[in-house]
Amino acid sequence: MENFETINGGICAAKGFKASGLYCGIKHGLPNGNESATGKKNDIAMIFADVECNAAGVYTSNKVKGAPVVVTKNNLAKSGGKARAVIVNSGNANTCNADGEEKALEMCRLTAEQLGIPTEQVIVASTGVIGLTLPIEPIRYAVPLLAEKLSYEGNIEAATAIMTTDTVRKEYAVKFTVDGKECRLGGMAKGSGMIHPNMATTLNFITTDCNLSPEMLKKALSEIVKVTYNCLSVDGDQSTNDTCMLMASGLAGNTEITSENADFETFKNALYQVMKNLTIMLAKDGEGATKLITCVCGSAPDWDTAITAAKSVIRSPLVKTMIYGEDANCGRIVCAVGYSETDIDVSKLDIYLASRAGKIQTYKGGLNLNFSEEKAAEILKEDEIEILIELNSGTASATAWGCDLTYDYVKINGDYRS
Repeated sequence: MENFETINGGICAAKGFKASGLYCGIKHGLPNGNESATGKKNDIAMIFADVECNAAGVYTSNKVKGAPVVVTKNNLAKSGGKARAVIVNSGNANTCNADGEEKALEMCRLTAEQLGIPTEQVIVASTGVIGLTLPIEPIRYAVPLLAEKLSYEGNIEAATAIMTTDTVRKEYAVKFTVDGKECRLGGMAKGSGMIHPNMATTLNFITTDCNLSPEMLKKALSEIVKVTYNCLSVDGDQSTNDTCMLMASGLAGNTEITSENADFETFKNALYQVMKNLTIMLAKDGEGATKLITCVCGSAPDWDTAITAAKSVIRSPLVKTMIYGEDANCGRIVCAVGYSETDIDVSKLDIYLASRAGKIQTYKGGLNLNFSEEKAAEILKEDEIEILIELNSGTASATAWGCDLTYDYVKINGDYRS
């Protein structure tokens, strides 16, 4: 896989994309003459493309879907997969509300009117508390200001606006060459809790100036989501609002990619670099997390077996608490592999723990080894832990990402609404 140069700019790294973000009081009411928004976290963002873009999306498969998911899917269907803008808020998911779709459509209408584009070319997304009525007045107040603030350097303001319990902004961008033209691809993501693999996971917005047909754009996104965001689990709960959007302006000037050729592979690899790194950021910033866990399942008979086993380990509460407690109770890993929905021979199972402090084998042929507890404890003291599983039944491999489970996770979610 090619090495791509990492660049700054996030969602604005690609040619033709502006962004903005500000605080409008989604949760606590509109700023007024006696109250300054200074110092308050942004809670609404806008992205705007200079030209009409091809767009593709992947969404939650939860049967309960947020109104913005429904409206965005309908808009892209009406526009033939074309989009110019994104309007997204945090603080309120606009889900399970009788007027939810009406409010999501109003967000699109306000944005389209301000930017002079068709309503169906607006992508809308929301994140936050489920089941609270979304106040529209703060959004009416914000949209003209967001349009006025749009900037090719507005990525930080936008990335901040989509954070909820996130402790850090999540942005990543790369540049690469296709058809002799320099192309750029970058994105932003949010998510700290209610993250579990199964179609999209969290809110993610990705832009590129590479020129691809709508069909190739959709194909690339679907394939890369499968090996990145869908391999992420923080707490086993899938959100109602999961959305991953990819917009392509084509302003890099390369010949349009319309088939699965070498240029398409280069684009996919660039997309993988961005989405993989955003996935790792999401895992590392899990609610209350102190450690990033990477689980690699190798020598599997096929990729599906490998990823199913790796996901089973990553989402196990007992494995997650084991990592938090820095206690090499690796029988929990064996257990999680064993109850995964796979057809594996546990008598061939080898397990290793690894980190910057070294590597140690704890199980061989499905049986516990008399390993050094002191060395294992040293390995687990690091903040990035690898669980390495060998099924010894083939050549396929897959990676899943997650985090430890701590007391702070319970604290954060015990009073989430307040």
